[in-house]
Amino acid sequence: MFVIFLILLGMAVAKLFHVQIVKHELLKNRAEQNWDIEVPFGGMRGNITDRNGDLIVGNRLAPTLYFMPAQNQDIESVASTLATILDADQATLEEKLSKKTYMIKIAPEGKNITKEQADEIAKLQIPGLYTGVDFVRHYPYDELLSRLLGFTGYDGDGLAGIEYAYDEFLLGTGDKIRLYTDAKGIPLPHVDDGFKTGNKGASVELTIDVRMQQVVERELMQAMEKYDATQALAIVMNPKTGELLSLASMPTFHPANYQETDQSIYNRNLPVWMTFEPGSTFKIVTLAAGLEEDVIDLHEGSFYDPGYVMVGGARLRCWKREGHKDQTFLEVVENSCNPGFVEIGQRLGGEKLDHYLRSFGFGKSTESGIAGEAKGILFSKEGFGPVEQATTAFGQGISVTPIQQVQAVAAAINGGNLYRPYIVKEILDDQGKPIRSFEPELKERVISEETSKQVREALESVVANGSGRNAFTDGLRVGGKTGTAQKVVDGTYKDGEYIVSFIGFAPADDPELLVYVAVDSPRNSVQFGGVIAAPIVGRIIEEIAPLAGITNRKDQIEKEYRWGDPITHRVPDLTGLTKSSLTTQMYTYRIEWHGSGDKVKYQLPEVGTLINVDDVIHVYTE
Repeated sequence: MFVIFLILLGMAVAKLFHVQIVKHELLKNRAEQNWDIEVPFGGMRGNITDRNGDLIVGNRLAPTLYFMPAQNQDIESVASTLATILDADQATLEEKLSKKTYMIKIAPEGKNITKEQADEIAKLQIPGLYTGVDFVRHYPYDELLSRLLGFTGYDGDGLAGIEYAYDEFLLGTGDKIRLYTDAKGIPLPHVDDGFKTGNKGASVELTIDVRMQQVVERELMQAMEKYDATQALAIVMNPKTGELLSLASMPTFHPANYQETDQSIYNRNLPVWMTFEPGSTFKIVTLAAGLEEDVIDLHEGSFYDPGYVMVGGARLRCWKREGHKDQTFLEVVENSCNPGFVEIGQRLGGEKLDHYLRSFGFGKSTESGIAGEAKGILFSKEGFGPVEQATTAFGQGISVTPIQQVQAVAAAINGGNLYRPYIVKEILDDQGKPIRSFEPELKERVISEETSKQVREALESVVANGSGRNAFTDGLRVGGKTGTAQKVVDGTYKDGEYIVSFIGFAPADDPELLVYVAVDSPRNSVQFGGVIAAPIVGRIIEEIAPLAGITNRKDQIEKEYRWGDPITHRVPDLTGLTKSSLTTQMYTYRIEWHGSGDKVKYQLPEVGTLINVDDVIHVYTE
């Protein structure tokens, strides 16, 4: 019996050693899991930056209150104190604080409170009341890019836009304070409180340039006000890579106040969501196909436009009722002549025209990675009869998205390469190391370099001599095409409602910027893309060109003078001339002298600058 007793005693000692020493950490952690209550800190989402690293969306500290009823029985006093500080209803707070549970999250009254409120509450040292660290999104540029960026919800999850599409990367796991209590919620005196560290979300670097975005949104906002438009949109892309440098929709909203905004605004990113008949901007694709298949010659071929063309018993009119009469096909492009493009479509034939439409990316998603992208609508092959073929050739009867148009025109002018548009450049972890990078992705080659060169030349001529003259920018070679499309509502064209657009690029000989602008239902003006949208694109290109490193180009086509245009001249070189010699030159310009000398040392504007005849030339003497 004594031996058996020793053996059992030894086994007991061994078991105690195993439990207390060998299994100590495992069993301690299990016990703490039964004792602990976690006060969560909000997860810090990753930042969203532009291509230059400028912060577009960050985080701002926003504390949240938690209450443990077991540690404070004076619910009425706590509710009264908090109601005063939080400007909340005391009865509502009392009801929430009286719940039979371990821990109560005081929301929405105590969620995302200000730092000043949190400091005031902390000074009171109220038993059972804890302040958890939380974060809300911070927008340094306020409403800028809002319909692209989207917003986060009540619990910090992405609900729309980039925040939604890349939520799995942006989402962070918050830190947590571990409080150790007994079953009644009373703190355990022999166990220290703990801390569990979380991880910050990854940062998303966009291809967007904030400086360009500011210019674009300013121009769209001014257009909305000037023309009392329903909505407007713009896209800026690098046609050589597919990088989206700007993506704008108007009207806009503040992401922090999305609940106050109509869902039709924050759920619709117009450049990828909106579908409509493209109008004459689509003629660029027809032109490229006609040149590639060698069915037209821009300079040698000719076409007569009586103002209409008959196709399958339907009379398809030109925008100019009396017609453009005899034209070269370059003039057909400059004049945006509908019958001329019907002729190009007929020479191509329905099968080849349909082939090029689909090769240029119409009828399917561009795979840009932007949430909410639509596919547009093309005629089926069975329904692509002579009339449908004719109207498609000049951009009517089909439905496309703005980003599809930009993708297609980029291919037409960049040498024939169809690149996938993309908006995210890189995703970086909290240490700044790349998790995922995005590079230009070539889908296919749709036309030859020689054809692309002819398209560029024709579209530069449109801006200098044709319907896009309002986009002309002196010293910067710009090409482009206007578009005016009647809106379709419930299957019928709506009188007086148009979407006017312009797509332009620069420099015309080696494009680095492609800008598309569309204004929906403008008023207070003639509703033509060349009148409304073209000057907007011209101003955008002029202002963002230096940001893209584009300088003045040689061999620019001089803008053709037409009746009603302001009379302009090139600034002559006046340096080295004296007052007396300037008088003998018989210049009609207004000249202002600065300085007490007699000889001109330098002048403003610079030599060769295009100015109006009533502008002033300032000369500075030695």
